[in-house]
Amino acid sequence: MIVKTLLAALVAGLIAGIFMTAAQELRVVPLILHAEEFEGKEPATEPPAGNEGQQQHSSLGRSSIIGDMLSAFSPITPAYAHEGEHEDEGGIMFGMSRFSGTLLANLVAGAGFGLLLAGASLVFNYPITLRNGALWGACGWLAVHLLPAVGLPPELPGFPAADLHDRQIWWIATIVLSVAGLYLIVLRGEIAAKIIGLVLIAAPHAYGAPQPSDISSPVPAVLGAEFAVAALATTLAFWIVLGLVSGYLNDRFLKSA
Repeated sequence: MIVKTLLAALVAGLIAGIFMTAAQELRVVPLILHAEEFEGKEPATEPPAGNEGQQQHSSLGRSSIIGDMLSAFSPITPAYAHEGEHEDEGGIMFGMSRFSGTLLANLVAGAGFGLLLAGASLVFNYPITLRNGALWGACGWLAVHLLPAVGLPPELPGFPAADLHDRQIWWIATIVLSVAGLYLIVLRGEIAAKIIGLVLIAAPHAYGAPQPSDISSPVPAVLGAEFAVAALATTLAFWIVLGLVSGYLNDRFLKSA
């Protein structure tokens, strides 16, 4: 039973990863490419009218071993960031093209998140079904993307950022507390549990995310806002697909076993 659940989660994750790559190619990649044009320029004092473009660069940054490991488990992958910088050297990752590297990263991320979602359902003894798959996906998106983005929104290339290590610690703590809080709010019926869940979710934001001392950037702020919306919308679609496909596979293959 457990093995079949994990296999179903793995398949669902791979499907969601493929979907995520297609969604990114349609909206996120064009924004990233346009945003990269602003890098290396002086900070903009007035945003140029009509410009749009963004990059899916995670708040985790793109350096350090920990950052690389964490970014591998995010559908918003730094594989899109600064792709053109090393194209003359054979690609962005092990000589692969932007698309190939992003597809591989999204497959790994999808598989990882699918297994985490299935593991949570087993621990909480609350199976993922087609009927509640969207709810599972929405909760995953809230915990991993939306709630951390309140303090550390997705960043464009060229945007200032605080110390990488500080951001990583805050990001991980926010996800852990958000997962615990959502569990208490969604799966526990006691009023006290729901209140504690709200406190846990609010705690990292009350503490505050690390912020850069200098917020000047050559990239117009309107582009950052547009990118944040596109990135969060894309990850929401990813999680909904992951939850629904996981629920469908569980209903089809586990109940008949």
